[in-house]
Amino acid sequence: MKQRLVTPENKKWWTLAAVSVGLFVIMLDNTVVNVALPSMQRSLHMTLSELEWVVAGYALTFAAFMLTGGKLADFLGRRLIFMVGLAVFTGASLACGLAPSGGFLIAARVVQGLGGALMNPATLSIITATFPPRQRGTAIGIWAGVSAMALAIGPLVGGLLTEHVNWNWIFFINVPIGVVGLLLIPMLIDESRDTSHNQRPDAPGLASSAIGLFALTYAFIEANNYGWTSPRILAAFAVAVASLVVFALLERHQRAPMLDLSLFKNRTFSGANTAMLFVGLAMFGTFFYLSLYMQKVLDYSPVEAGASFLPMTILVILIAPVAGKLADRWGSRWLVGGGMTLLAAMLLYYSQLGASESFVALLPGLLMGGIGMSLTMTPTTAAAMSAVAVDKAGVGSAVLNSSRQVGGSLGIAVMGAIVASGVSTSLHAGDTQRLAFLHGFHDALRVSSILALAGAAVATAAIRKIEHKQQQAPAVAEVA
Repeated sequence: MKQRLVTPENKKWWTLAAVSVGLFVIMLDNTVVNVALPSMQRSLHMTLSELEWVVAGYALTFAAFMLTGGKLADFLGRRLIFMVGLAVFTGASLACGLAPSGGFLIAARVVQGLGGALMNPATLSIITATFPPRQRGTAIGIWAGVSAMALAIGPLVGGLLTEHVNWNWIFFINVPIGVVGLLLIPMLIDESRDTSHNQRPDAPGLASSAIGLFALTYAFIEANNYGWTSPRILAAFAVAVASLVVFALLERHQRAPMLDLSLFKNRTFSGANTAMLFVGLAMFGTFFYLSLYMQKVLDYSPVEAGASFLPMTILVILIAPVAGKLADRWGSRWLVGGGMTLLAAMLLYYSQLGASESFVALLPGLLMGGIGMSLTMTPTTAAAMSAVAVDKAGVGSAVLNSSRQVGGSLGIAVMGAIVASGVSTSLHAGDTQRLAFLHGFHDALRVSSILALAGAAVATAAIRKIEHKQQQAPAVAEVA
């Protein structure tokens, strides 16, 4: 106890390092798999549909159970849920690497997504409970930089391991990291939880929100495969709407709701979540199809395509912490608005590129994207979390991450529909497959640019700086 009181400054930065490592592995697994899919297919004799579920299974459970993970972190203890999530994620990673069949791999990926959903909101709520308001933006900037870096280098790491070792190792590398984390976390992170009165599990809320978000994300991801008007997709949308309506009604009348809907009365919280939704809408599909553009049109190898994103990655690493400090000083409003405007400019720039561009032509867009993502993600996160009481940090973090994941799923679906329409029109006009893809890609980028500008408008209209009357660390319940 004495040692903890003597070095509080050192310990909180060690806490940040511990949760950042956990965050890194779960975000890495969002993108590391894509370039390894052909090797998995050959090794496990998988169909194309099974390959799609290797990616979608992780994304679906990650999005659907995020809010559940946030509530459990606040109710049972943020360190406890972080460790449970890390243990589930580590075990599932080992199972993925040892998978003897496609069905086994898909099941393990679903469990892996559940572990990530438990860990992700806990990371941000631990930071919010550990750092005082004057340093929170800086800490969140580092958190966001780690997240963005993991997402960005995932394709490169996956390509290198697949080509030079084996696809199994994109999962095996998580195991030693997870084991070391489980050993060190009890020493580096103090326990904290929601100490307000009348706290209890909200099982109906947990079930209805998970079912609703799962069905909604499933419908968005699978709509291009089955058709937007197919019975399967219409049924998924119907289940999503019904479940989310039930969830809203439950939360309005529960004595201790999982999600306090009054949070959305805060203009900054609502604005930050809406802006994050537009980030997902505009950018998730863009990164997916930009990688395809590099490989299908420019003939890059998977490793070359992954390496091409390094300039953006480096800028995010350098600028995200600075953006956090600027958000602490000036607020997030104009940083987010400016960042999303830069992202819109990047999308418009790429919509002009042709079928024989060099890396030099790609570089300006990557630089704009790196700066834009840094100025957008960190201040948006800081704005949302500053508008939430510390004892609701887990749920606030989960809502924000769910906004991004749902927006991303919808963005991929929307871009996919636009690309498919452009390809079909172009092929009927007599273009080659390569040029047809390029036309559809350009159309999708223009729509994404409009979405990014809409996000910039929302951010500048709704986000305001939250002034904290007290600049000391928030009081949280500590468990020895």
